[in-house]
Amino acid sequence: MTNLLVGLAGNPNSGKTTLFNVLTGARQRVGNFPGVTVARHEGTVIHRDATVNLVDLPGIYSLSAFSEEEVVARTFIVDEKPHLLVDIADATALERSLYLFVQLRELGLRTVLVVNMIDELHRSGRRLDGDRLSALLGVPVVQTVARRARGVDRVLDAVVRAAREEQPPLVLSYGAELGCMIGELARKIERADFLGQHYPPRVTAIKYLEEDGMIQAQGRLENQQLSMEIEEQARQYSLRCRDAFGESAAALITDYRYGYIGSILGQGVLSMDTHLRRRNLTDAIDRVLTHWLAGPAIMLAVLYAVFWITISLGATPMGWIESLFGILADIGREYVPAGLLQSLLVSGVIDGAGAVLGFVPLIALMFLAVSFLEDSGYMARMAFMLDRVFRVFGLHGYSIMAFIVSGGIGGGCAVPGVMAARNLRSPREKIATILTAPFLSCGAKVPVFTVLAAAFFPGSVTETLFWTTLASWGFVFLAAKVLRTTILAGPSTPFLMELPPYRLPTCKGLLLHAWERVWQYIRKAGTLILAVSILLWTAMTFPELPEHRHHHWDNLAEAVQARQDFSEGQKKAELVALEADRTEEAIRHSLAGRIGQALEPVSSLAGFDWRTNIALVGGLAAKEVIVSTLGTAYSLGDIDPENPEMLSQRLTQNPGFTQITAVSLILFAMLYAPCFVTVIAIGREIGLRWAVFSIAFNTVFAYLIAVLFYQTATALSRMT
Repeated sequence: MTNLLVGLAGNPNSGKTTLFNVLTGARQRVGNFPGVTVARHEGTVIHRDATVNLVDLPGIYSLSAFSEEEVVARTFIVDEKPHLLVDIADATALERSLYLFVQLRELGLRTVLVVNMIDELHRSGRRLDGDRLSALLGVPVVQTVARRARGVDRVLDAVVRAAREEQPPLVLSYGAELGCMIGELARKIERADFLGQHYPPRVTAIKYLEEDGMIQAQGRLENQQLSMEIEEQARQYSLRCRDAFGESAAALITDYRYGYIGSILGQGVLSMDTHLRRRNLTDAIDRVLTHWLAGPAIMLAVLYAVFWITISLGATPMGWIESLFGILADIGREYVPAGLLQSLLVSGVIDGAGAVLGFVPLIALMFLAVSFLEDSGYMARMAFMLDRVFRVFGLHGYSIMAFIVSGGIGGGCAVPGVMAARNLRSPREKIATILTAPFLSCGAKVPVFTVLAAAFFPGSVTETLFWTTLASWGFVFLAAKVLRTTILAGPSTPFLMELPPYRLPTCKGLLLHAWERVWQYIRKAGTLILAVSILLWTAMTFPELPEHRHHHWDNLAEAVQARQDFSEGQKKAELVALEADRTEEAIRHSLAGRIGQALEPVSSLAGFDWRTNIALVGGLAAKEVIVSTLGTAYSLGDIDPENPEMLSQRLTQNPGFTQITAVSLILFAMLYAPCFVTVIAIGREIGLRWAVFSIAFNTVFAYLIAVLFYQTATALSRMT
């Protein structure tokens, strides 16, 4: 039986992944492409006498080495050398889709062209002559409707058949003068056998004329002197093209490719059925949804609806999970003897896992909603509308996806938000987006804001949370502007986007996308936060108080019990106070307490004492930890830290905690270092150096904002 390695390539929103899911079903494996974090989806299909190993490549518009997705796709094609590529084209945007096809054929790869969403082409009143297109292109052409599994069997037939046939490479004519330049460079490259194991000489020459950074880097590694000579020669050719034609060589190459595509499509490939012609529904919807005034208003309503649906539907299953972990904690207290083991099991393991898994329903619903917006085509419209605003602050329209997922409308999580920034082409814009996305109000920060708002702004909790969300967006833009005008200074990337037609997503596709992201959250967040929770428990438990101090507190408790002049109520109150004092001393004596006290000279400028410092250090693991750690650090005894009213009441009774302190803490908790899971995600996306920088930059930025607010507000309050 023949084994075939087949790559699935295509533009974003062309139905490539839908076709992959239909072909492979449950026979899928998910990993990463070598050396990068881009997900690699593989599946195996047995068809006739061949085993077809399918690899779903990232959605790309060309083989240029600008975005990580383009680099990954080209590296797979060049290094892993698949037997064949299946290029999925959008039938409603055939000219744009065929640009990638031309590049694949210039590489000399066996290719099957799949024209997908043919039903939408028919609804627009047009017809495609697949046989004529196949004859003109010299490759098999298959028409499909992947979301309905129509025509997918013919895809496998074409793959198996084409893998056994020869397909000579496409030698495109680039005109007399530019063609001569390409030929001279190609002959020089061929004589030196330069990069021959990667690309045909003619393709290498074209890539040098396109000033392709990836191929230039490969060339310098193989033969630096020759590569520099070819780069200089290509630069001189490009200057000659600009003088002669008014355009660079790269622009001319693009023009000739589209000219070839236009000549193919102009030979009767597409025809119009006048009886089926009708108004384009997508254009009609866009007149409303992208209107300069109605569009932003509708977008805000959509985002609010996503937030409302997520919170409303997620509250009940969150309650179930919290109740389950509450039962597990009660079982631990009942059956495990009191002491360190019980404390570790209940406070370290059960509470640590519950803090993460309790948010899974919210994460799942959020990702379902975001996947719906993505697959329906509306997310592209959001990016289109916001690009002009984002550009002022050095960001990109595509940054909106990372910000929304990170908590741009409340809830969410910065981990998938960081991963959502992969689509950004510019490294500077990508880094700026990833570093500022954790500023937004993720689901872990909302309990912190709620507790403080309930304590110090009891009649305006909703308004406080609303302004907190708006403030987080303001700080995102401020920090992005600072970064993009200093260490990440550079030109903005043009926002070029083909708005896909509106489509109703399939349930299977939504569930697959959402489950993949939820599983990444559970796997990456759950295990790490559990480990950190145990470490935090250890830091707040050890070193324990000396034995003589325990005897001291025991003696005081016995003395209270022996008081004849105290009622039972007075005795209970005194014992609770003694236990609170014992807990405070124990925490002060622990490693966490000592760290909190060591930070106090610096943190006091922002209004924080050593107890608050412990909570904020705990928040480095996960922001959910801040609330429970505040309860312990302020010696609240048996007060339930999950009950905002009780915790808020105790906070207001502390003379060191004022409204000004509360707002300062809200600002700091909003902005300071991302949780450990997010830091790891940042490291995987843009490198360890930037992950460390995110901790330092975000914390310094948060500290400056908190100090500025606290000192200014305190001075004004004294004046009044």
